[in-house]
Amino acid sequence: MGKLHSPQKTGDSRRESDGPPMTKSTDKIRLKTKLLRPATPKGATWAFAVLPASASAKLPTRSMATVDGTLNGQAFQATLEPDGQGRHWLKVHKALREAAGAAVGDTIELEIVPVSEEPEPKMPPDLRKALAAHPAAKTQWSDLTPVARRDWIHWITSGKKAETRVRRIGTACDMLASGKRRACCFDRSGMYSKSFKAPEAAE
Repeated sequence: MGKLHSPQKTGDSRRESDGPPMTKSTDKIRLKTKLLRPATPKGATWAFAVLPASASAKLPTRSMATVDGTLNGQAFQATLEPDGQGRHWLKVHKALREAAGAAVGDTIELEIVPVSEEPEPKMPPDLRKALAAHPAAKTQWSDLTPVARRDWIHWITSGKKAETRVRRIGTACDMLASGKRRACCFDRSGMYSKSFKAPEAAE
């Protein structure tokens, strides 16, 4: 993920800086796509599917987006992730794949709709420990929206090296304690930093 910079002044500090405005839709997005197996890790039991650009364009953001939907008629809720090319990809766990009667290589039918309210993200233990040691940062964290908290977590956990993650946690605590509400302005879509991508498909 791109380097974290000080927030830029915009007309609305709460607005995501993830590119031009996109079409927001509360209607079901219907699409067909191929179910793929990841090249790594070896022996993975999950599969994935990349949404067509036309389907991703109907989501409210180019960054992570949680949806309710069906896969071959089987209901699920999942958070779609950006692939860095203006599309999103869906991780399909074994239980959902089997319940939907889908196999790797099949063309699957998806119907999705953005959730009305994003769910609370899972707190990494190291971030929880750091916030506990910084009361001002913890107070600010408690006042954030689930989307804002998810952005902070996504930025922190995208560090490839352990020392990068430690440094970002420290930076996050300092920024939160100073009153910052968003981890901006980094590239949430990966389109410009090329920091996000879908898994590589197995041969």
